[in-house]
Amino acid sequence: MYTEHLDTTDDGSSFHDDMIKVVDRLPNEEEYRRVKHLVLQRPICDPPITDDQLAESLDACPHLETTVLSGVPDITDRTVVVLAGKALNLQGIDLSGCDQVTDIGVLELTSKSLPLQWIQLNGVTGLTDPSVSAIAKTCSRLVELELSDLPLLTPLSVRDVWSFSRKLRTLKLSRCPLLTDKSFPSTLGPEFLEEVRGSEKPLPPRPVTWLERLPPLILRHSAENLRVLDLTSCRITDDAIEGIIVHAPKIQSLILSGCTMLTNRALEAICKLGEHLDVLMLAHASNITDGAVVKLARACWNLRCVDVAFCRNLTDMSVFEFASLKGLRRLSLVRVQKLTDIGIFALAEHATCLERLHLSYCDRLSIDAVHKLLRKRRGLQHLTATGIPSFRRKGVERFSEPPPLTYDDAQRAALRVFSGDKITALRRFLDKEEQRQRDAEAQNIPFVARADDKLDLY
Repeated sequence: MYTEHLDTTDDGSSFHDDMIKVVDRLPNEEEYRRVKHLVLQRPICDPPITDDQLAESLDACPHLETTVLSGVPDITDRTVVVLAGKALNLQGIDLSGCDQVTDIGVLELTSKSLPLQWIQLNGVTGLTDPSVSAIAKTCSRLVELELSDLPLLTPLSVRDVWSFSRKLRTLKLSRCPLLTDKSFPSTLGPEFLEEVRGSEKPLPPRPVTWLERLPPLILRHSAENLRVLDLTSCRITDDAIEGIIVHAPKIQSLILSGCTMLTNRALEAICKLGEHLDVLMLAHASNITDGAVVKLARACWNLRCVDVAFCRNLTDMSVFEFASLKGLRRLSLVRVQKLTDIGIFALAEHATCLERLHLSYCDRLSIDAVHKLLRKRRGLQHLTATGIPSFRRKGVERFSEPPPLTYDDAQRAALRVFSGDKITALRRFLDKEEQRQRDAEAQNIPFVARADDKLDLY
């Protein structure tokens, strides 16, 4: 997210013309006062950059505006404190995977009134609510906040993000196990608060936790700027989705993979996003059915990317609707086991922009149906067909990408992933085999599949 735009004066001789970006190494002494963007990403440099070396360099770089430090996983609070005290114009920081950083370092960043616009803290496992609340309350310019894989994050601080970070365009909260519906805006209006104040609350029927005592999050403003929301594997229900959509009506990318408690009611709420929605991930939302998907596809006609992997209740009917989406480029149907060749024929005829298709473990598909798809959709760039029995036929395996070294023998045998030129080669091979079969039938000869590119019938 860091920018490379450098300000200049009218005569072009501004000090800023000499500013530089340093990637995957530390700046040298001559560059200390010129470096504006420092990017240390994985893979880690050889020899690895140590925390001490990084702290020493940051202490000499007063003009830093963006820092990506995910390539130095042993960075500590001491180094973050040094950065916060020296880089007074810091606009973006990425500490993803730096699990030795704690609240101390992050609170120091927030205490310096830095003009931070984007913060990435994915996998900084020691962070707790005070840090995130401080970010929300002090970083008024924030447009991007990533807080994935934080096991100690609770609804308390996430509520502050919704309440105070009103300029956010991107919010990522994936795999935060303590987050519940209480983390997100409620559909209730401000009038609900007045009703609560004017009525006596009955005694609770059982002991409750402090999280359960939290009232609904009722907001008087809306998140008009929010465009990307990632809630992968969060323990949320339809209530949370309804509140989010009411509060953030212009979301473009909504990632809900692994949110297993969602039902058709959540999809009906998502329909309200209409033309704004272009990316929707619903993998493992196994309770959704064709009826809700039909409504979704017709309401959100601008969808480009859809993932309904492992949604066991979906059938060809859902695929018919996806195929009708004019801009559809990526579709994942992994282990949608009710999918048949009829759904693939619909994609072949109507999904004119399709570029990436994932069909792994759809056991009912024939290779002939996929062959027709390959002939019709020449723009297809990536196809996965792992675990489909019909793809075990002779000759197909040689067009697949090589398996990862970590795969065992069974995984290697099942892998069928085709990309780029190999899709073209696979189509030509299947064209050839189809011609051989026709020739065999014309000559009344039993057809025998070949693994090579020859046209011989024997």
